[in-house]
Amino acid sequence: MFNAVRKWARPSVEYGREAEPGPCLLRYAALPRAQPPSTIMAVDRSFERRIAGLVNGRSAAALRGGLKGVEKESLRVTPVGRIAQTPHPRALGSALANEHITTDYSEALLELVTPPFAETWELTQYLCDLHQFVYRHLGDELLWATSMPCAIEGEESIPIARYGSSNVGTMKTVYRRGLGLRYGRVMQAISGVHFNYSFPEHLWPVLADLLESRETAQPFRSGTYFALLRSYRRHGWIVLYLFGNSPALCPSFLQGRRVDWLEKLEPGTLYAPHATSLRMSDLGYRNKNQAGLSVSVNTLEHYVRDLTQAITTPHPDYQRLGVKVDGEYRQLNANVLQIENEYYSYIRPKRVAASGERPTKALLRGGVQYVEMRSLDVSPFDPVGVNQAKLRFLEAFAAYCVLRASPPIESAEQAELDGNHAWVAREGRRPGLVLRRDGRDVRLRDWALEILDGMRAVCELLDAGDESRPYTNALELQVAKVHDVALTPSARTLQELRTTGQSFFDYALRMSAVHKSYFLELHSPNASRQDEFAREAEESLAAQSRTEASDTSSFDDYLARYFAA
Repeated sequence: MFNAVRKWARPSVEYGREAEPGPCLLRYAALPRAQPPSTIMAVDRSFERRIAGLVNGRSAAALRGGLKGVEKESLRVTPVGRIAQTPHPRALGSALANEHITTDYSEALLELVTPPFAETWELTQYLCDLHQFVYRHLGDELLWATSMPCAIEGEESIPIARYGSSNVGTMKTVYRRGLGLRYGRVMQAISGVHFNYSFPEHLWPVLADLLESRETAQPFRSGTYFALLRSYRRHGWIVLYLFGNSPALCPSFLQGRRVDWLEKLEPGTLYAPHATSLRMSDLGYRNKNQAGLSVSVNTLEHYVRDLTQAITTPHPDYQRLGVKVDGEYRQLNANVLQIENEYYSYIRPKRVAASGERPTKALLRGGVQYVEMRSLDVSPFDPVGVNQAKLRFLEAFAAYCVLRASPPIESAEQAELDGNHAWVAREGRRPGLVLRRDGRDVRLRDWALEILDGMRAVCELLDAGDESRPYTNALELQVAKVHDVALTPSARTLQELRTTGQSFFDYALRMSAVHKSYFLELHSPNASRQDEFAREAEESLAAQSRTEASDTSSFDDYLARYFAA
């Protein structure tokens, strides 16, 4: 998605400018406790020196202008909240070939992808325009307003995405068929928001001077991005606390399973009283199937090594499922991972791949181009599922992570980090919650305030020359959530359920209808952009037809070539 930057005239009103309007199965308890919770602030002298270097070196604006993009998933549902069984609307183009409107796991799981923008307002405006275009072609269907899916009537009620008869389209469908067999289709129906970010070009020479690096350009960039990945693993739990918004779910999501730590909230809701993001808990993406999979982010080479091992090592359970049975592919292969994208992680290093190029090969060829932050839940409080304050915070957080010292992560520390994320997802709002840092207990509240205090200097640099101080204001909103847990999105959602007396299903259906009305009633849509979306849809259908007509080999041969490359 980071192959171009598109700029548009600034609208008279900034959509989403107001911040947050209106309403591996790891048990933390199993981690050893060394001593009482620490209240000592961790001092990172290298971070202080790097911030001072940016300020004193007259590079105050060096952090500004990074490229930002969003991938937002939403289930298409019927007016009564059931997963749509209709095909991907033809008016939206080809899910295979349309860069900006596609599908994820399910034929009903719509994914809207923005190009990268230097300004957050441009990004949110584009996302708003995309929603307007989509809603004009959905008929009576809705886009589900929350991450956790609607009433599910069995696995078969979640249709696997279809991409046509070409080899590449068949591969995408078979991959999803394999995901369903391995993890269940229900988990794949969860929606999220991914934030893509790359640092501005003018920052790299400044960073190289600050770090006194002698590496050549691309190895230095990749190494810096991997330092960000390590720091995000250490501190990214704060994203779940601040923005997690899936503390409750519809009982149908469990498909008859009993989960002892979930409680009932009448009518018809299951919830975890202190959860922030059940989506990112062991009920969602942090599932036991990948609990034993360890992928290092200490270096690019280690990352590629571990992923390559996972996509080439057979898994006994998946071997028993079979790969090609009675002439039909059930999965792409029987390895630990079918392809690299099957690895679920909070953040990924990315590079735009060439046609038919595997993600790891693309990284080895050109290095890291941007990172994909994957922890955001879809927000029912925002019509497009996200807002500018949240995106500005994540941009500042990326800079904070890259400026901090970030030594290699060894296996013992990784267990702590995984435990912190799992615990915050499930218990993040529990009063006095304690996490683990460097073998010591530390209160979540103290650690969170330490992180946010460190981010103040970053936000000031990002605000340089802007009297409205948007990044600092976005930060202050998050500080308030640490001081008052009732301000967190997860707490607000539970309060909404209690106040209205609605079930999670009825609440999510109501918000979905509210969002649809919002977009259909918006005045003066950007006509040129709506026309552009229509042209892209038509062109994508033609591109899919050309791809299908150009295939000259069998799917077996295509698959063999892909994995041999």
